[in-house]
Amino acid sequence: MDRSDLTKLVIVGGGTAGWITAAAFSRLLGERLTIELVESEAIGTVGVGEATIPQIIRLNAILGLDENAFLRETSGTFKLGIEFVDWGAKGSRYLHTFGDTGMNLGHCAFHHYWRRSAGSSPQAKGLWDYSLHQMAADQASFGKMDRVGNTSMTGLAYAYHFDASRYALFLRAYAEQRGVTRTEGIVESVQRDGESGDIRSITLKGGKAVEGDFFIDCTGFRSLLLGQTLGVGYQDWSKWLPCDRALAVPSERLPTLVPYTRATAKDAGWQWRIPLQHRTGNGHVYSAGFTTDDKAADTLMAGLDTKPLGDPRPIRFTTGRRETFWAHNCAAIGLSSGFLEPLESTSIHLIQSHVSRLIQLFPRSGDPSVMRAEYNRRCEDEFTQIRDFLILHYHQTAREDSEFWRYCKNMEVPDSLTHKIALFAESGRVGRDVDDLFRDASWVQVMLGQGVMPADYDPMADQIAPAQLTEFLANLRTLITRAVGSLPSHEDYLRAHCLADPALQAA
Repeated sequence: MDRSDLTKLVIVGGGTAGWITAAAFSRLLGERLTIELVESEAIGTVGVGEATIPQIIRLNAILGLDENAFLRETSGTFKLGIEFVDWGAKGSRYLHTFGDTGMNLGHCAFHHYWRRSAGSSPQAKGLWDYSLHQMAADQASFGKMDRVGNTSMTGLAYAYHFDASRYALFLRAYAEQRGVTRTEGIVESVQRDGESGDIRSITLKGGKAVEGDFFIDCTGFRSLLLGQTLGVGYQDWSKWLPCDRALAVPSERLPTLVPYTRATAKDAGWQWRIPLQHRTGNGHVYSAGFTTDDKAADTLMAGLDTKPLGDPRPIRFTTGRRETFWAHNCAAIGLSSGFLEPLESTSIHLIQSHVSRLIQLFPRSGDPSVMRAEYNRRCEDEFTQIRDFLILHYHQTAREDSEFWRYCKNMEVPDSLTHKIALFAESGRVGRDVDDLFRDASWVQVMLGQGVMPADYDPMADQIAPAQLTEFLANLRTLITRAVGSLPSHEDYLRAHCLADPALQAA
């Protein structure tokens, strides 16, 4: 690549990845870039990423989106966390919430005070008895709350559920209003520069050529540009994350729109349930090495809470990532860069984080080797950290009731995760990396939810007397009960602020 300015950006592939990319680039770099997105309506999208994490609120803020309008257009609902059923053991249930439990005192995290109390009293309450999010989820309540009363306790942290296909259409309209050109067509060939190896253009069926200075691969699992054309290899992580298939099916809306995703462990994988205003998203993620497709379909359909609205749609994948995320003048965004199953709703987050990172490091002219190396380093770290968090759910279990769970429980896991489990089991401390996507509160909830009870707690939690600790915990319960009691139901909040158009509801 020479030193001339980069002025033409070509995004190959649409769907959620393509249109998030187009929307963000048009918003932040649209003044200096000509942006063209090439997609074909003949090529389907995976479209199962209907649940998100709170980082999407930052993306929407950057784009200047109105939250209520966004939720109306996508038949969206609010999400306070993910309920995990039967994961640590059969019959177990916990909510990985987006917020803290309880309230920290001084420089000591709340869960250490809770652990001290739990160790001294057989009647001690569970950690989630001090969770604002848990109580709101149990009562199907939702509302905007930054703080609990006049205390330092944080309010409700949330994300969204939405129809991914409608989200892509919503962002397409946004991007096209800001000058992005959409070209319909199927890529037939890719042309590279003979000297540098950079991509010069793509040729569509029918002969139309689309030239560009920089290309973004949003072609999904095919990874047409980064994988097939540039030959970037793939790291297979299925020895740690053995699920390799999914079946997705919509069903009728839930009678009560609960503000959380549910993930229920099954004999050879797990099943998701995502409540939308107009329907319910369902899917079964499983390992073909431990069950058959027919059994997986039976498991999915038997686990539905409402009447199905179609037949299960199959998806095949290999968990892992590309060896590098940006090579030559091409970066992969979304499934073309790698895949980490949707257990913790990170798929859309990885799209937005990679787009944000690419914009931060986007070169003005040629030879962007330093920016490219930094981009790849950060993306690699993020994938690895999320990978370890997902493995924790599978590996840290008491389940041995099926071949799949015996494998997961006894498999060797990365040293980085082994250390985190051992540290928490010994002391209740979290060995979180500084730039880890998941907060300390997330690691604490999943460790405890999966059955890791710390043998000890931080000695700073001994600084208050037993009577003060009892009073502190009782006051927290009262505060939380009052706060949740003031919230409307999730359904009422949606009806008042972001009820989807009846035409969309019926679609």
